[in-house]
Amino acid sequence: MSGIAADTDVTVTLRLPPSPAHVRTARLIAAAMARRSGVGEDNLDEVRLAVGEACARAVRMQERQGVTAPVTVEFAEAGRFRVSVVDGAKTGTGDELTAMANGAGGSIPWADPSGDALGLALLGAVVQDLVVDQEIDGGTRVTMSWPLA
Repeated sequence: MSGIAADTDVTVTLRLPPSPAHVRTARLIAAAMARRSGVGEDNLDEVRLAVGEACARAVRMQERQGVTAPVTVEFAEAGRFRVSVVDGAKTGTGDELTAMANGAGGSIPWADPSGDALGLALLGAVVQDLVVDQEIDGGTRVTMSWPLA
């Protein structure tokens, strides 16, 4: 994991109802924003996959806990194209989330009934620049970034 800039450079914010039907919308917007921002064609599939997985994970976690607040997706460009996906589901501590993203969560990811470990492990395998943090309200912020071409 690497340090990603603070949230002061958000350029577009998308709030999605926590429904699987809207994950595709986030994926399409992410690809369009990445292309417009200057992400290379060789990274666009990774952006689509990662944003889709991060949003699907957020929706899944909120559905399981009955959280109806929107899932927030923030897009920014400040030397890199950055996407943050924020959910309102209660999860583990920041250290536990980081361990899951690194595939070292202490449990077998596919045996995790919440699906949180598997989703974060998949993101950790796909995205090189990934940070997973716990929000003050207990939700999760998944931040990913890609270089500009």
